[in-house]
Amino acid sequence: MHHIAIMRQSWNLTSRILSGEKKIESRWYNTRYAPWDRIHAGDIVFFKEGKYVTAKAGVSKVMQFDSLNEKEVKELLDRYAEDDGIGDRKDYFFQLFKNKKYCILMFLSNPKEVKFSIKKKSPMASWICVDDVKSIRT
Repeated sequence: MHHIAIMRQSWNLTSRILSGEKKIESRWYNTRYAPWDRIHAGDIVFFKEGKYVTAKAGVSKVMQFDSLNEKEVKELLDRYAEDDGIGDRKDYFFQLFKNKKYCILMFLSNPKEVKFSIKKKSPMASWICVDDVKSIRT
C-alpha cells in the first residue's frame, strides 16, 4: 500500500527525512485516524510538504499506542523524539501532543527524493492511503 503524509511546511521535517536525521514518522491523534491499522512494514510513504510530494521512504516497522496519558506521551517523546527528528524541539511538541490519546510510530527506511503533485479529495486530510500513488498523481 502507498501512503501520502501531508507535512506542515513550517516544521521542515521532510528535509530531515531525506538527510536521514528523521528515521521515524509519528502521528498523534485524539481518535483513530488513518493510518491507524492501515499501515504495515513494507508499505511506502510519500511526503507532501507544500505544493509537491518531495520525498518517499519505506516502512520497516510500525508501533501503535492507545489510551495514552500525559506521562506516557512524555515517555514516548523522551524515547523517540531524536529519531523522529524533533529532539531539538521536544518541549514544543510535548505541549502539542500531551493530551493526545493515540500515537503511531512508523520507522522509515531508504529515503529518496521525488517530485510530483497529487490531487487531494479532501483538503483537510493529513494522511491519504491508496493502493498505488499513481492513481492520484497529476
